[in-house]
Amino acid sequence: MDAENWDLIRTERLTLADLLESLDDQQWQTRSLCTEWTVHDVAAHLLMTPAGQPRPWAMTKALVRARGHLWTAGRDVAIAFGRRPHAELVSGLRAHAASRTKPAFVVDANILLDLLVHGQDIAVPLGVVREVPPAAARAGLDRVWSTGWPFHARRRLEGVRLRTDDGSWQAGAGPEVVGSAAALLLLTTGRTAAALPLLDGPGLPVLQRRLAPTGRG
Repeated sequence: MDAENWDLIRTERLTLADLLESLDDQQWQTRSLCTEWTVHDVAAHLLMTPAGQPRPWAMTKALVRARGHLWTAGRDVAIAFGRRPHAELVSGLRAHAASRTKPAFVVDANILLDLLVHGQDIAVPLGVVREVPPAAARAGLDRVWSTGWPFHARRRLEGVRLRTDDGSWQAGAGPEVVGSAAALLLLTTGRTAAALPLLDGPGLPVLQRRLAPTGRG
């Protein structure tokens, strides 16, 4: 991964730390768009990557306990890692903002996408608008659109053309669905119930008929 993407990652970690620092205790315990995680749990998950956590043996044990279910294992290790004060998570994100450390099984190209989407998972339930910088938006949307598992965005959203409202990114073919980069990141990663009210365009009824609201971490 090039230096520009690492700079985008650093910026996302720092701005997320600023957002988290502004929250009160009740907001930290708010249920995120990842339906089995609170805001605190999501923040812990995002600190784990630059902290090099979880270790392979810990993830292996979590997968065994979860009978191979990746989402459940990921939820459990984040909750376990997050048993620390809010302030420690904030300071950790700042201290590790420029870190390129990661667990062995984390793909470099997914780190920015993870930050962008989980930043929305935190912000949306709190009623906070978290803007996605254009360069980060392009990188994140390109990544989720070009991959299959776990979101299968091209297959799920076939038959419409997605476009950011600033025109900086588009993909697909068909009647147009337009929204902010944040809204399209929610849509492409399966946060359907949160995304649809934020979108517009002649292709929107197509998606409304096709997609059942879902939550995903």
